[in-house]
Amino acid sequence: MKQKIYQVDAFTDRIFSGNPAAVCPLNDWLSDETLQSIAMENNLSETAFYVKKDNLYQIRWFTPTVEVDLCGHATLATAYVIFNFENHSADSIIFDSHRSGKLPVSREDDLLTLNFPADELKPTVLSEEITNGFNIKPETALKGKTDYFLVYNTENDIKALKPDFGKIARLKCRGVIVTAKGDKVDFVSRFFAPQSGVNEDPVTGSAHTSLTPYWAGKLGKTDLTAVQLSQRQGFLQCKLSGDRVEISGKCRLYLIGDLYPVTSGPPLA
Repeated sequence: MKQKIYQVDAFTDRIFSGNPAAVCPLNDWLSDETLQSIAMENNLSETAFYVKKDNLYQIRWFTPTVEVDLCGHATLATAYVIFNFENHSADSIIFDSHRSGKLPVSREDDLLTLNFPADELKPTVLSEEITNGFNIKPETALKGKTDYFLVYNTENDIKALKPDFGKIARLKCRGVIVTAKGDKVDFVSRFFAPQSGVNEDPVTGSAHTSLTPYWAGKLGKTDLTAVQLSQRQGFLQCKLSGDRVEISGKCRLYLIGDLYPVTSGPPLA
């Protein structure tokens, strides 16, 4: 049995930038082992799988090593595929994640907008365990649902960071968000998650569920512009709306292909 696959660059308006994600439309769920094997073979930061059920699209996300609770760029990429290549005529989609609930996505021209639950950050100790992973010490440390969140003084600090992935991998979290006020945008960031199989993620939509409420509070406004300062870079428009975050960006198609072979497994419970 062959399996269709798309690869899409998310949070960018040009190919070879932003964050590449693989997207696999399924008629029924394959076994978890098969899903993880496909993601490992793809070797991208995330592979998204979805199954259409009535008016919803069930979605799951896998790094090369683990299934994750939430992934922004792969959800954006999946919406781009459904809107443009999978016969979806409406301007909105509702994804349903067994880990993160209902996740609406809307489109206006070529701009796609995710609607995700906002993260809640709490202050945490700026311990040596955290700071030893970086060549520059942050000013503040917080902790969200899944990630550590480190705040620096300047955009240049974020650019100059040299992470020690071995030390970061020992932290008990999904990954580490680092951020500072931007020079030309409201804020900048990077994201490191070696414990999830991704040393540095090019553009991390889910991290902006933490970044947006933090910077909305600091800057006193709800509409924000952001750049993730990876080598590929990504550009995001963010809006805090109550306990939700709207994260907008563009996508570009890189490839459409087929995988061989894929063996069916039991459906997701």
